[in-house]
Amino acid sequence: MAAKVTIVDCGVGNLANVDNAFRKLGAQTRLASTPEEIEQAERVVMPGVGAFGYFMEQLRAKNLEEPVVGAIRGKKPFLGICLGMQVLFMESEESPGTRGLGIFSGRAVKFRKGKVPQVGWNLIEPKKGVFLERGYAYFTNSYYCRPEDPDIIFAESDYFGKFACAIQKDNVLAVQFHPERSGMYGLRLLGRWLEC
Repeated sequence: MAAKVTIVDCGVGNLANVDNAFRKLGAQTRLASTPEEIEQAERVVMPGVGAFGYFMEQLRAKNLEEPVVGAIRGKKPFLGICLGMQVLFMESEESPGTRGLGIFSGRAVKFRKGKVPQVGWNLIEPKKGVFLERGYAYFTNSYYCRPEDPDIIFAESDYFGKFACAIQKDNVLAVQFHPERSGMYGLRLLGRWLEC
């Protein structure tokens, strides 16, 4: 039986590519823009691009914050992608005064060196777990997450210094890179997540 994947649609995200990637893997997908659709989900994916503050503003305007947090607290398999990883934390330097979802303690901070944003392929160095292998994935980010709990850091990359490019705890996996734009490497990750 095909896995059923609900993709959070708050108007900010690379939804078509994410949807296509999961369909390639044989999953049944649904874009969800109402609380009820997320509440009924078996698996939840939250992609995000753009600004931290605007994303949270849209999530709240569509009354999606509570069902997203409810899905995570209810132990449904959850995948955050790019900005969908950053908003799992308390706050971001990008949008002072805007509260994130607060699933994890920590914040998103801006790269201080190199060309910002980081755009292109970078090496993923897994620290633990079975979802990720060592390989290259595609990034587009000016900010990265700085978790207070180092135990949730699942993999690191290096951009003028090491940073957490993936976190994992219980039912939550989140990645800073774009698996839907990372070729076979990204598809293998998404395929493993569908099996968890």
